[in-house]
Amino acid sequence: MVGTRIAGAAGAVLGLILIARATTLAPKVIGTALVLSALLMMAVVPRALARRWRTPPEEGDLR
Repeated sequence: MVGTRIAGAAGAVLGLILIARATTLAPKVIGTALVLSALLMMAVVPRALARRWRTPPEEGDLR
């Protein structure tokens, strides 16, 4: 889970660098899309992994 957060942060930083260094519109749009997708990944993927890796309930547990 930590790896996905680190990868998302690296993607967001790369997007910010693209936005800052861009002189035309296309790289700025790509950088913005990269930042937004990285932030979404940082918010959604760790929660989904935690849900998937959760310990299954015991046989007698009625949760």
